[in-house]
Amino acid sequence: MDHIETKLAQLGARRDASTGAIVSAVHRSTTYAHPRLGESTGFDYARTANPTRQALEDGIALLEGGERGFAFSSGMAAISCVMNLFGPGDHVIASNDLYGGTYRLFEQVLARFGVAVSYLDFALEGALEQATTPQTKALFIETPTNPTMKITDLAACIAYANEHGMMTIVDNTFMTPYMQKPLTLGADIVLHSASKYLGGHNDLLAGLVVARTKEMADRLYFYQNTIGAVLGPDDSYLLMRGMKTLGLRMQRHEENAQELARFLDAHPLVERVYYPGLASHPGKTVQERQASGYGGMVSFDVIDERMVAPFLERLQLIAFAESLGGVESLLTFPARQTHADIPEAIRSALGITNRLLRFSVGIEHSDDLTADLAQALEVAGKEVHAR
Repeated sequence: MDHIETKLAQLGARRDASTGAIVSAVHRSTTYAHPRLGESTGFDYARTANPTRQALEDGIALLEGGERGFAFSSGMAAISCVMNLFGPGDHVIASNDLYGGTYRLFEQVLARFGVAVSYLDFALEGALEQATTPQTKALFIETPTNPTMKITDLAACIAYANEHGMMTIVDNTFMTPYMQKPLTLGADIVLHSASKYLGGHNDLLAGLVVARTKEMADRLYFYQNTIGAVLGPDDSYLLMRGMKTLGLRMQRHEENAQELARFLDAHPLVERVYYPGLASHPGKTVQERQASGYGGMVSFDVIDERMVAPFLERLQLIAFAESLGGVESLLTFPARQTHADIPEAIRSALGITNRLLRFSVGIEHSDDLTADLAQALEVAGKEVHAR
């Protein structure tokens, strides 16, 4: 299987040789009988391994081009497992514009265990060198970042990390392996909030991690098994089912996102649009070098923060809700929702202002989405001007 669309469609197919079942079975058993003393079927206890979860874990490893995959009960559980690789005195350099839940974990949990995290824009010349210390053990990269869609040159960062004996961890949630494969560029670990594009239907909570090497996989498996925040069999099945159509969905997400980004970019009530597919985006060239597309996430600034409330209230088709990556379009207000745990001064400096909205563009018809945005912007603009 050379093409990712085929790998996606065939996830978990015919793993049961005794039946030839096309779809992976859902194994709900917590415990498994041993054939005899000293022998195992490979499954002993569900926290350690589960046949349905293993089909999913094997699938994501195949898709990302890694050694082994791991499935967790949420994206934050996945990140938490990875961060157990670090201990007191260690230092991690992370994207300065990243998901607020990750920032909360770093600042309010890891800091208590002596793990220090510095934040920077990896695209700034010389910033990485200045932030590196003898204690720096890893780079933690989101690209594109959440929510201002900054692009990081993965090949350059990975080369720097390798030269300085550091590992590279990449959150690939926005791009998915359909559009970007950091492990093939030399990253050590890739992770996902699988609740998003991989699941694709806003109906499950899951996280995935893939290790590039066996050594790293063995370390991660120890923490996965020891901590136990694993994904259950029913959600593992749902996630595989969602992933089978990932290619088709990502194509439509991106087609719609490109149209909506152009519409917003030309609208007089929108000051700025953040989308790597626009010619004006400073990271467009790097994005095209390391990924096969631009994704379905668009962020934008309205011209006046007083527009935000009436705009969100007026939306009829697009839902005002957290999360992203589902077939339904969602609009999020990061300053109050996903990034509320980041101090306001830091948020504002990063561009996560009270005028910024994050748009997870769904697979509806683009004309309907455009019409909904247009009428909501018109009403919001009139209300602001009437005050």
